[in-house]
Amino acid sequence: MNAPALVRFASTDEQRYAAETATFPVRQLESSRADHRNVLASVLTDLVLASFGGMLALTVEFSLRLSQSLHVREPNPHLFSGLAGVNIGFLVLYVTLLLLAAHSQNLYRSSPARSPLRGGVLVTRAVAIATVALTAFLYLSSIRSVSRLVVGLTALFSVVALTSWRACRWYLRRRQLARGIGFQHALIVGAGKVGQLLADHLDQNPSLGYKVRGFVDSNHHDDPRILGKIGELAQVVRQEFIDEIFITIPSERELVKTIAQEISQSNLGLKVVQELYDGLANFSPEEFVGSFPVRVIQREPLPNLSVPIKRIMDVAAAAVGLVLLAPFFMLIALAITLDSAGPVFYRASRVGKKGRRFVCYKFRTMIARADEQKLVLQHLNERKGPLFKISKDPRVTRLGAFLRRHSIDELPQLWNVLRGDMSLVGPRPPDFDELIGYKPEHLRRLDATPGITGLWQVSARHDPHFETAVALDNQYIDNWSLILDLKILFKTIPVVVKGLGR
Repeated sequence: MNAPALVRFASTDEQRYAAETATFPVRQLESSRADHRNVLASVLTDLVLASFGGMLALTVEFSLRLSQSLHVREPNPHLFSGLAGVNIGFLVLYVTLLLLAAHSQNLYRSSPARSPLRGGVLVTRAVAIATVALTAFLYLSSIRSVSRLVVGLTALFSVVALTSWRACRWYLRRRQLARGIGFQHALIVGAGKVGQLLADHLDQNPSLGYKVRGFVDSNHHDDPRILGKIGELAQVVRQEFIDEIFITIPSERELVKTIAQEISQSNLGLKVVQELYDGLANFSPEEFVGSFPVRVIQREPLPNLSVPIKRIMDVAAAAVGLVLLAPFFMLIALAITLDSAGPVFYRASRVGKKGRRFVCYKFRTMIARADEQKLVLQHLNERKGPLFKISKDPRVTRLGAFLRRHSIDELPQLWNVLRGDMSLVGPRPPDFDELIGYKPEHLRRLDATPGITGLWQVSARHDPHFETAVALDNQYIDNWSLILDLKILFKTIPVVVKGLGR
């Protein structure tokens, strides 16, 4: 062990402390319990201050009503009846909502370095959430006894009170730390890159309240701040009066468990620093997936408002279309039955968004069991790549040729749109045989919900090259907007009327 770790205890108190902790120190500072007490104190303080703000707002409202009543020749004797009870109930509900909103904004999570400005922003958010929730409740429950003035003043007083006391607490802590009071002695397990970065960060940010005493490490010996080997952890903790231990080598799982078990009977704080803190996750938020803590490095962007609007348009159009076209569907079904033997509808297995399999519905345009002849007709395929298309397919019936030319066979797909399998506009849904021939870059077209019509159908319907279809589908995905969908729908009309389908 290096010399700094062998310093003798200077004071009588320190000697007494060392004698009382023969094997492991039991610090008077109980970290976890102290954290719980701090959280409880913060919650109770917010409860008192928010209640005070609400009572102050009620006092203002009461004073205004009293002033108005005194100026009326015949005051209304029922003016204040029931006012106190309703408003007290309102205040209890509001304070409860505010505490829950404050918790959602992490206001009760220990963050000593949080600036008053940042704290004020979080308080304002919490108050806004609680106020909106309360206003919605009052509106839906038709309660009119609580005035908007009381709600507004309560929110204003709550923001001022909760922000002010947090700013005062931050200022007093800064003053204490400047005088060398209130620091926690930190010991870092692991003197590698992550450990060095953590030590530098704690030293450069004294507002966090830590004073790094040094490292314990069994491999690195060239740093003068190394106080001993990991096996000497108990002795180093006792001699340096450590309050908090940071483990920066979490991949050593057995070591982490050993240290945790070793200090389980003490009142020390123990934190495990993820190895992603070597710079990759410096500013990434921490979240929980169930019971597992995760560090969010990248997040899929949230969809904009156009996405739900597109879905609403799909559902509305599909529902109206199915109702209006029902008589027409019956006529087509009768014609298909009279034209050839077989079912009215063709159930095709297709691949949808993110590779999800679904059944695509069409009016039958081929003879029964036509899929079994596909392999025999493979030599007549006119498309390049995994697509299969024959302009004069011998399997197509007479009525089926007409239905295909005008895309009438695809109208039952409105049911797929209503179910969410498809959209009115989107990439063409492939079948599984086609998917086998895909390259990795082709799979990107499955990022969007397939459509009854799309950019490829109105731009290059008869282009034989598969790469053209993929390029147009990717272009649609990259440039998608509601305006583009409307343009494609309008361009689809002349294609259907002119009978350009095959």
